[in-house]
Amino acid sequence: MHYILGRLVVTFVLCLISFIAYSSQIFVIWPWYGNELSVELVTLLAPFNILVAILFYNYYLCVVTDPGTVPPNWANTHADGYEVKKLTGAPRFCRMCQCYKPARTHHCRDCNRCVLRMDHHCPWINNCVGHFNYSHFLRFLFYVDLACSYHFAMLVKRVLYAMDGRFWIEPSTTELIMIIMNFVACVPVLLAVGGFSVYHFFNLLGNSTTIEGWEKDKVATMVRKGQIHSVKFPYDLGKIKNIKAVLGDNPLLWCLPRAMPGNGTRFELSSHTVPGEIWPPKEHVPERAPMPESPWTYENGSFNPDLVPTNTHARPRRKVMDDGVYNLPPYHPDFEDREMQSVQDEEQALFGEQYEEEEDYAYSNGGKAHVRRGSEGYEVRSINREDLLRQYLEEINAPDRYVRYEPEPCSESDDSDDDVPLGCKASS
Repeated sequence: MHYILGRLVVTFVLCLISFIAYSSQIFVIWPWYGNELSVELVTLLAPFNILVAILFYNYYLCVVTDPGTVPPNWANTHADGYEVKKLTGAPRFCRMCQCYKPARTHHCRDCNRCVLRMDHHCPWINNCVGHFNYSHFLRFLFYVDLACSYHFAMLVKRVLYAMDGRFWIEPSTTELIMIIMNFVACVPVLLAVGGFSVYHFFNLLGNSTTIEGWEKDKVATMVRKGQIHSVKFPYDLGKIKNIKAVLGDNPLLWCLPRAMPGNGTRFELSSHTVPGEIWPPKEHVPERAPMPESPWTYENGSFNPDLVPTNTHARPRRKVMDDGVYNLPPYHPDFEDREMQSVQDEEQALFGEQYEEEEDYAYSNGGKAHVRRGSEGYEVRSINREDLLRQYLEEINAPDRYVRYEPEPCSESDDSDDDVPLGCKASS
């Protein structure tokens, strides 16, 4: 994101939080309590302001904390065998940064650097969410949910109090407008950030980042299709250990601003890891059917030497009559062109040998040989019925088993008798 645009987004987020937090207190809650300080007012607003203060501080930490980059001259060992190239199995190397990448490290296009344990690039904080600010980001989401829920509860309580059936306390115009504007600003933020928080808390229980969540979904799809065998996520240590790996070992300090343990270059592996496996696993590439060396094949896959396209030889051009125009088209039944006879003679002299070789492949339409043109596949030699019968008799060793029936020709005497009427034959 651009330098100025990123600052504008951060300023917008600060203004939105400030509007939701303080406009409700100044224009809604304060008039509701009669513009006077009281114990009930302090009891209502003190927890809310504490949540807002912690929210602001965690947001500040998300913006200014460096998510972590690859240390200079970092020694790449990859003794655990994970996080390597899928094709070669070699350690991952970033061409943009010209350095080796530790486990769970990815290159960010917006920041133009490799980020340790990169989760995603968040435009709302104008920073990457990585190893050293991921815990601050989770706490920021958590306190946004709590503060917006508290704010929503205060507004609902004010509306219900104004709609009490026993007596009607009409709010002022300014108060009514601010109640509507606070609802419009608070509800979308609560729904959007709430759904985003649920997704990240789910990743926290699995000790995975957003990128690794996409990889796990992809692996699950490949396993469901039967392309690979089941591969478990190597950094899943169990729900409690996963939370401790991000927020610290002491549960009492999980809600306080603290950095994520570790240096971001090496992470503990689970006990179910298998030596030799890599994460993410290699994608399955289906094998293609073997293709013949030549597109023209004959019977057992060999090249058919007799299969020659008709356009391999240039045919002589048809001569034109003296006036330059033919009176009739060539397909007309009355078309007679003496000049075409010489052209046919030239073709016969040029292709005479080719026509003799193709005589066996001739079809029944006038004895002209037809050869396949511009296609691929198998060319099968045609065999007539007599050849099939002769081949079958040779296979069963019974050449005299079937005798071809040939009717005798009619004699002239028989033909002459056919002309005599039956009555004359009977009288004779």
